[in-house]
Amino acid sequence: MTSLFDNPADRPLAEQLRPASLEEVVGQGHLLAPTAPLGRMLAAGRLASVILWGPPGCGKTTIARLLAERVGLYFEPLSAVFSGVADLRKVFDAAEKRKQTGRSTLLFVDEIHRFNRAQQDGFLPFVENGTVVLVGATTENPSFELNGALLSRCQVLVLHRLDDAALDLLLARAEGVLGRPLPLDTDARAAMRAMADGDGRYLLNLAEDLAALPPEPVLDPAGLAGAVQRRAPAYDKDREGHYNLISALHKSLRGSDTDAALYWMARMLEGGEDPLFIARRLTRFAVEDIGLADPGAVTQAIAAWDVFERLGSPEGELALAQLVIYLGTAPKSNAAYMAYKAARKAAKTTGSLMPPAHILNAPTRMMKDLGYSKGYQYDHDDPDGFSGQNYFPDGMERTRFYRPVERGFEREIRKRLEYWDRLRTKKGG
Repeated sequence: MTSLFDNPADRPLAEQLRPASLEEVVGQGHLLAPTAPLGRMLAAGRLASVILWGPPGCGKTTIARLLAERVGLYFEPLSAVFSGVADLRKVFDAAEKRKQTGRSTLLFVDEIHRFNRAQQDGFLPFVENGTVVLVGATTENPSFELNGALLSRCQVLVLHRLDDAALDLLLARAEGVLGRPLPLDTDARAAMRAMADGDGRYLLNLAEDLAALPPEPVLDPAGLAGAVQRRAPAYDKDREGHYNLISALHKSLRGSDTDAALYWMARMLEGGEDPLFIARRLTRFAVEDIGLADPGAVTQAIAAWDVFERLGSPEGELALAQLVIYLGTAPKSNAAYMAYKAARKAAKTTGSLMPPAHILNAPTRMMKDLGYSKGYQYDHDDPDGFSGQNYFPDGMERTRFYRPVERGFEREIRKRLEYWDRLRTKKGG
């Protein structure tokens, strides 16, 4: 039976350019160099079970196949998307028979995170007794998607998205196979790399589409956009990308890098994130990281949230951008946030201490007889408007929870606290 791709030139370009050796793999030198984790394993002639974690099109499948070839293991590929328990049993049975003949098996499981926890447990005995060397591939964070028992038996290796240098090398190889340069000017080549977004397979598929075009005219970025379908940026708002980008936005704001914060918010919105999720997170930032250094920050946050709900997208997104600029340029303080954390900790450790009797109301005769409200000083009757009395529980020392910073409005608050501290000392409170 003949294959559709018996003639190598008929195979897809990405398949024609699939590396024939580990030395041809681009962009993953941090794993494959002689002193890198996989490089050291290969030098020792022994391969341990690993999880390859990386974005699409970075070479996970290719690396697994070439590792098997390099150390002489039988390569058994399996996709978790299309496989179940019965398929796993067949694979393990075949691997055990193979082991009896003196040959070991590299079991490559693509999208290993698709197996549930019970199925993942099924790998454990066969990995432990050496029936298979497991190489799992995943685009998802293994610490979220794989169970601890399996992770403890595998080394997690992180593959990088392909950088511009690696993508340029792939384009040069593609043009070598095609026998001619692609009809792109310098700016269009840069735009093509941006479209690929670190995905080598996607880049080569684009190159194959462009190879069908005549050599003239040479395309600029606008011509390239008209010739190929631009894909949305990689962003899964239900998984790790969601948390990575909101973390980048929050930390950029905390670092007062307004431009970076605008970029990360735009990335999230372009990826389809719910703008109201961003509005909620920005409001949280206003109270957690700015607080009373600029009391207007939370007002701005609620206003921007309200504007978005009234205008909707895309006009309402401008209100979110304006809020990001305000928050990024505002003075920062987490003093109120830390004060509340400290107060909560004290509340948990001090138990059920009663308030001092003098600040308790005494609506009944019995309560008065017990000393409730006795000795209470009405602050407004004091010439300073401040009695200096103790309001902490009896038996608990006065504790300073809130420590305002010397920035923004908290500088003024600090002066007020110092003023009351002096009065309290003067009045013996």
